[in-house]
Amino acid sequence: MSLEQGRVLIVDDELPIRRLLRNTLQVNDYKVLEAGSVAEALAVAASERPDLILLDLGLPDGDGLKVIEVLRADSAVPIIVLSSRTDDDGKVRALDAGADDYVTKPFSVDELLARIRAALRHRMQSQGTPPLFVRDGLSVDLVRRVVLRDGAEVRLSPKEYGILQQLVIHAGKVLTHRHLLREVWQQDDAGDVAYLRVYIRQLRAKLEANPEQPSLIVTEPGVGYRMK
Repeated sequence: MSLEQGRVLIVDDELPIRRLLRNTLQVNDYKVLEAGSVAEALAVAASERPDLILLDLGLPDGDGLKVIEVLRADSAVPIIVLSSRTDDDGKVRALDAGADDYVTKPFSVDELLARIRAALRHRMQSQGTPPLFVRDGLSVDLVRRVVLRDGAEVRLSPKEYGILQQLVIHAGKVLTHRHLLREVWQQDDAGDVAYLRVYIRQLRAKLEANPEQPSLIVTEPGVGYRMK
């Protein structure tokens, strides 16, 4: 599978949205599958095994979260939620249920395509996780636990490295505050989000070319962080 030839399942009950997405994806050489309900989405996903799913949460026979929960029982297929819901709680619930990304309607087609490429790239990497992550002057060796910035080694505290490790392993995927707290601190206490922000600032100060305008560790407001 290449990043431009994967099979994408569009799950949305609005025909104009499906038509827009279908045309956009086909022009970019993706193969398109479609579904308009929870039941149809699960049936198509089971029979066709798509490489990625674009999922609307407001479906006529139930909440799209049901699709995520059922698929995540035995599938790692990338899921990008497309929804008009703008509340942070809705985004967090979708991401914590197992969605890889969340794009709010109306959306930029170029941004959506970039997020599709990132999700497919992450899936390909996770099938044989590369021990070395390199981007924009940052190099992270996950085997030797060595971090370089423009060729110079960067010293990180255990918590800083733990956060960076999660971001690198899931590069391109939005990680919620809860995910990072659980994996790095082994706790789900949302009260420690402010503590997490302190470590993110420290990481940016050590790794970003311009910490005030980060290009590596991106904030998803109210939700979490993503390694571009």
